[in-house]
Amino acid sequence: MTTEATTNFTEIAAREEEFQLATYKKFPFAPVKGEGCWVETSEGERFLDLYGGHAVCATGHCHPHVVEALREQAGRLLFYSNVVYSDVRAAAAERLVGCAPDGITKAFFCNSGTEANENAMRMARMKTGRENVITFTGGFHGRTADSISATFLGKYREIGKPNVPGHLCAEFGNIESVAALADETVAAVMLEPVQSMAGVTMAPPEFYRELRRLCDERGMLLIFDEVQTGVGRTGSWFFAGSEAAGRVVPDVITLAKALGSGVPVGACLTNEGVASAIKENDLGTTFGGGMLAMAAVSATLEAIEADGMLENARAVESFLRDSLAGVPNVAGVRGVGLLVGIEFDEPIAAKVNKALLERRIITGTSSDPKVLRLLPPLCLTLDEAGLFVEALREISKEL
Repeated sequence: MTTEATTNFTEIAAREEEFQLATYKKFPFAPVKGEGCWVETSEGERFLDLYGGHAVCATGHCHPHVVEALREQAGRLLFYSNVVYSDVRAAAAERLVGCAPDGITKAFFCNSGTEANENAMRMARMKTGRENVITFTGGFHGRTADSISATFLGKYREIGKPNVPGHLCAEFGNIESVAALADETVAAVMLEPVQSMAGVTMAPPEFYRELRRLCDERGMLLIFDEVQTGVGRTGSWFFAGSEAAGRVVPDVITLAKALGSGVPVGACLTNEGVASAIKENDLGTTFGGGMLAMAAVSATLEAIEADGMLENARAVESFLRDSLAGVPNVAGVRGVGLLVGIEFDEPIAAKVNKALLERRIITGTSSDPKVLRLLPPLCLTLDEAGLFVEALREISKEL
């Protein structure tokens, strides 16, 4: 049996509906190629992408350095597992650890964000000999069994039933609620330091400092789920260690999404104290650390650094904050770097998202009906950001 490609959107959509299980509600177009912050559809339309495929396309679509690195590696060796040493894996690990905050010295590569979070919790249990993990209202950590059981946002825990035991829920931003749960059974506190899906919600720096103090005092590990905030998204390599985090460095940082510029890859980064508790065969993965993914990791980090994307993320954030001030219906701008939540004075985020899509601008919503999310490539220019601002001004007049 052979199948043929088609560029007709109606046929593409029909074939997917016929042969693929339902996942998300989909946008009414099919991207077939992209460059920078733009994608082109099967019908030849161009869209400004301020969503990046769930915050994945950090270096932009088809960054030439990443594409070339993948081509070269594909011609050398597509894959071999962790039972061998690898020059490309060694280089990726060294480069990634080199970007991390002081004290983070070891990397474990896997395939996705949820897998990174599962392994981070496993590492904490191995290190402490305890079972429970505290996570937070509004947090999202993935869809596999342990991660979805650690997720206290919306209906996700219901989807994941029967839930894995050992998960406790504290109130995000409330250190007293954490302290009330943090007994000798708790292995770790894990959190998204910026809760993206909850509406780009942050806590003040003092909360992260108090979490670090409490974890140290009671023998718990601190895990930052930086699946969305890591790899430059916040205008620094990681939220961990930043001013917004109160300069706090956790014991484990989890990563995925932007790490491979679209090639599936996740990672746990940790310190020597945690690494000393991990022995051969405690952790495992077939595809994690594969050569193609490792080439993507190194090339992604190189592209972000060479193109000044960290500085660009900060500059575009500042532009958006200034430009959106006074736009009708906009009550505020949340987030940091290019993880941006635009808060409206009414629950109109879905309407705005739809109106922007009609103007060929892709954005995202959140569990908060008042918050529109922007997760664009870190190469977004001021001019491109300006196109969004002008479109939003027009839409605001029509609402």
